[in-house]
Order: sequence, then structure tokens, then C-alpha cells
Amino acid sequence: MNRIPENEVKVLEEAAASIRKDVVRMIGVARSGHLASSLSIVEIMAWLYWKVLNIRPEDPNWEERDRVVLSKGHGCPALYSALANRGFFTRDELWNYRRLGAMLQGHPLVSRTPGIDASSGSLGMGLGISNGLALGMRLKGFQGRVYCITGDGELQEGAIWESAMTSSHYKLDNVVMIIDRNDMQMEGSVEKVMSIEPLEAKLQSFGWEVCMADGHDFPSLDNALSLRVSGKPLAIIAKTIIGKGVSFLEGRQHEPSVVLTRDLVDKALRELDSGGLLL
Repeated sequence: MNRIPENEVKVLEEAAASIRKDVVRMIGVARSGHLASSLSIVEIMAWLYWKVLNIRPEDPNWEERDRVVLSKGHGCPALYSALANRGFFTRDELWNYRRLGAMLQGHPLVSRTPGIDASSGSLGMGLGISNGLALGMRLKGFQGRVYCITGDGELQEGAIWESAMTSSHYKLDNVVMIIDRNDMQMEGSVEKVMSIEPLEAKLQSFGWEVCMADGHDFPSLDNALSLRVSGKPLAIIAKTIIGKGVSFLEGRQHEPSVVLTRDLVDKALRELDSGGLLL
């Protein structure tokens, strides 16, 4: 088991707390967005952007950087907050989320936002894009990795499994797929809508190395990443909670795209130890 020093864990916890509050504020100001499914990946984003990734915020297009593909593009508020807090653009841009012509749209756009490595939103496409990026990096002799974050409901898409075959066939050990396993999609429980289990066995049968992790626990995520195997892509099945941190969303069904009123924003921020809609 990998151990993260306590001071590093504290930094990650503070980053996650900042992202979580930003997500609530952004969606509160925009009056639209996928709040619950953004909250479930907050710790994953903090872990990646504050501990794992080899990136240069001052040079977003540095060719040898690690890449992040948010295949579940609707969770982009968490990604945008991480990018802003790491210095890819100013935090003022967060409050223009989803505005016409703004830098930060409702789904990631590589042509508009510094730090975005792939446009996404059409579910099931991100792993295929990640494969292409990983192959290109290999051909150029770069050592970077591609981290693809998918939803679990997204794994009902056939394109994911075609891409999973490709990752294995080409031995793309520079691909890491992190599955946000919150067991919730628009219609309800993933397992009730269309079961994806036995997920670990399925991925293993496709030639992947598979590790389980607590998606809200930094040492657990770090330990899963340490179990990479040469010649195999790695899948981290990160068990998460939809709406993590906000009582009226956490673990609840039918809440992926709840519309926030001012009162709900203030309630959520009070729960997250903030003082209200502070811009």
C-alpha cells in the first residue's frame, strides 16, 4: 500500500474542498449544469492535478505533458475548477461558465479552453480519443500518460468496449481509465437501467489490468495507480458517491442535473463551510 505523507494529503484535501465549492458556485451562477455528477469526481480531479500529472500550466500545449480526457464531459465544472486553481486561466472565468461565447462551455472544448486535451460530451468517445493520443505519444517517444475519466453509465456504450479492445491490442500501458463508479445515471441506478457487472472481470477479459479504489480517498487512488503493469492498460474502478458533500444530492436518484435555486446554493455552500454565493 502506497502511503502519502500527511502534509500532501492535507494539500489534496484543501484542493478538493476548493473544487467542490467552486462547482456549486459555478452551477449556481449558471442556473444549469450537472452538479451531482461533477461532485462525485472532485477528489479524482484534485489527486490528478495536484499530485499525479506532469503538466506545465504556464505552457498548456507542452508536447510531452500528461493528458486528461474527461469522457464524461458533463462533469466539466470539476475539471474547470482544477484547471483554474492550477493556473491555466484566471478564476474569474469560472463565473462565466455556460455563458454564450465564454471560455468555459457546458462540455469541454479543446479549441476554447487552455488545459483541455479533448473535446467531449458525446458519451463513449473518450477512451477511443485517449487511445489515439497514447499511440501518438508512443510514436514520438514521449513518456507521458493519458488519463481517461469515464462514467459508469457511459460503459453501456458499445464504443467503450471497442476502444477497450484497442487499448489492450496495442499494449497501451500509457492509458489509465478511471471509472467514476457512482452507480447513478439520468434514469436511475446503473445496475437497474443496464447492468455493467461483473465489471472487473469484463475488463480483465479484455486484457486490462484492473484495480479497485475508493474514489474519495487519495491513498486508495494512489495505491491503485501504483499497480500498473508493463504492456497493459490500467483501469481504476473508483467507487464514488453521486453528489458527494451536499446532503440534498448525496447518493440520491434522479439528481444528476438538478437546477439550483439561490437557497439551495446557499444551503450547499454552508454545508461545505462557505458563507454563501460569494463572487
